[in-house]
Amino acid sequence: MNGAQSLLDTLVANDVEVCFANPGTSEMHFVAALDRVPAMRGVLALFEGVATGAADGYARMAGKPAGVLLHLGPGLGNGLANLHNARRAHTPMVVVVGDHATGHKRYDAPLESDIDAVARTVSGTVIRGADTAALAADTAAAIGAARAGAVATLILPADVSWSDGGAPPVTAAPATEPGVDHGALRRAAEILTSGAPTVLLIGGDATGEDGLAAAAAIAAGTGARLLVETFPARLRRGAGVPAPERLGYFAEAATAQLAGAEQLILAGAVSPVSFFAYPGKPSDLVPEGTAVHTLAGHRGAAAALAALAAEVAPGIVGPVAPAGRPELPGGPLTALSAAAVLGALLPAEAIVVDEANTAGVTLAAATAGAPAHDVLTLTGGAIGYGLPAAVGAAIAAPDRPVLAVQADGSAMYTISALWTQARERLNVTTVILNNGAYDILRIELARVGAADAAFGPKAAELLDLTSPGLDFVRIAGGMGVPARRVETAESLAEALRAAFAEPGPHLIDAVLPSLFAS
Repeated sequence: MNGAQSLLDTLVANDVEVCFANPGTSEMHFVAALDRVPAMRGVLALFEGVATGAADGYARMAGKPAGVLLHLGPGLGNGLANLHNARRAHTPMVVVVGDHATGHKRYDAPLESDIDAVARTVSGTVIRGADTAALAADTAAAIGAARAGAVATLILPADVSWSDGGAPPVTAAPATEPGVDHGALRRAAEILTSGAPTVLLIGGDATGEDGLAAAAAIAAGTGARLLVETFPARLRRGAGVPAPERLGYFAEAATAQLAGAEQLILAGAVSPVSFFAYPGKPSDLVPEGTAVHTLAGHRGAAAALAALAAEVAPGIVGPVAPAGRPELPGGPLTALSAAAVLGALLPAEAIVVDEANTAGVTLAAATAGAPAHDVLTLTGGAIGYGLPAAVGAAIAAPDRPVLAVQADGSAMYTISALWTQARERLNVTTVILNNGAYDILRIELARVGAADAAFGPKAAELLDLTSPGLDFVRIAGGMGVPARRVETAESLAEALRAAFAEPGPHLIDAVLPSLFAS
């Protein structure tokens, strides 16, 4: 048995059964070994950022590590943005990066680079497989690290992959659930029963149904204000589910939400800061004088909240979102009416991959009373996440409809994900909110003080996507995904109904006015 098969055998023996791949020459023995390890599903992506984003979406929905196969340092570099998102989301992932054969590295061939250094920027663990006989153990160590909620990178030299002497599969360490910190629990209970104005900010594994129920009970029983982090990795929401506000993206909104708090309790979330620095404004969003207390980290937050609810809110059930949908609107599409259509027609148990950005600001309100569903968000802020994550989510949950709500500019970063959707016949409906601009940057141009509302023509040109316009119908059709263009609320509703009723991927190019349209 060669090293590549030993690695693959260990992956599947530890329930890592999907590998999103964009391989090269150094990885050919891994590719060939797939035929000897039929339990591993290989999914081809045409760009490394699609492979890494798909692995992120898969692992968030499957609740277990995904595999990724990349080619040398440049391949890792191409996948880095979505690995950044995965790191921020604490997504379990095993990234196998092929490297030059050990004896070849000294020649400084054109693709030689410092893979280890690049991998450390996004990985909780980096392991260099230096010995074929030890590769199964190295793989198990990477899986164990991933199960703890991290990107684990395993660097695979070509000769270690092709050499014989691979060992049988090794069992990886199971994920150990962090116990409740009883000291932190007692302090949180004291704060919540003290009468001090308190905000409870949740994230991590507390944004599932159990964590939300416990947090809502605590808020109802103590009067604390409940908020969810701005970009949760996976958020359960909809009718019958507690519906706390999410912390605002813009610092001004978040500051208003936190105003007046004397105590801030973190459960699975980190202390809030602004996404960017702004002239004359603070980066730390915690009000001056507010004490910050950590109840639990990203793992174990739901369990800690359940214990806290039993202490401070026994027998209390927090409020949940009532069932209710927007009326179907009519007329020319706007961001508001597009969100209303999506809320009116969202199927039960949908997975919503939200990279709508500025065009989707009303989406959360429009879907609040829709049938219960899960939302995946842009946790790390690196755009180009939505289309690949929809691929992974659809593979992880093939019986659930996936709706990717996608801004036009960020869609182009990883548009080749549509090809993978078609190749794998995935049930993904993509709605492109096409306003022909980077509207978020038009907003930020003024917010950072670089220009007033009437910014000049050269600045405007760098933020405009209309010269030429993007024809998503033709792009999707060229990749095998049926598509149609819509410009009214009625036609969006018709297109959505048709897409949800027919298996396989579909794309809807929903044309909207820019927020800055004259």
